[in-house]
Amino acid sequence: MSSAKDRIMARLKGAPKRPASALPDWTPPAFGDQRMARFRAMLEAAHADVHEVPAAEWPERLRVILADKGVGSVLFAPKTATGARLAQAWSAGESPKLVAYDRSVEDIKDQLVHEVDAAVTLARGGIAQTGSLVLWPTPDEPRLMSLLPPIHVAVVDKSRIRDSLAETLSAEGWNTGMPTNAVLVSGPSKTADIEQTLAYGVHGPKELIVLVIEGEVE
Repeated sequence: MSSAKDRIMARLKGAPKRPASALPDWTPPAFGDQRMARFRAMLEAAHADVHEVPAAEWPERLRVILADKGVGSVLFAPKTATGARLAQAWSAGESPKLVAYDRSVEDIKDQLVHEVDAAVTLARGGIAQTGSLVLWPTPDEPRLMSLLPPIHVAVVDKSRIRDSLAETLSAEGWNTGMPTNAVLVSGPSKTADIEQTLAYGVHGPKELIVLVIEGEVE
């Protein structure tokens, strides 16, 4: 008399063979002249605010955008080229007020948490497939700048927006060196509870403004 194990094994061996499922196509997408449209559409679908701006005009355009939102103070990194350009373009006493990230976290934490309304950082690039920004935080422009203020402004060079993450990895040679913290941002911070109620700004900025710069970022 066969055991239960023998009967189960016999049934498994006698079961009809199923053809192997076809593997998915992992070929990275190519959007061609629709790359920017795809990048913008994906970001806006995630509730980001996207603006295409000529290189010479971006500081003034940003000032107007933030002033219209009632922003009173903007954090920037004075040691970066982007921060230096912003400080040069905005007059002293002009609204919004610039706040330099030029001190230790301990010295600036009260302003970071309670006073700063927005922060401006440079994105290393963008990914059209997912509508993502590539952030590489540095000591001069740390992750706290894009994480703590209610509004995060990311400045990205249009020429550095690529079709996919795979293309980005290859084109920029990430295999030769990466930062300790590479971040992909695809919209403002959001989370949902068990009832699927979506809330923004719980774990980070509640608004994301993306300035896509046409021409070399100054």
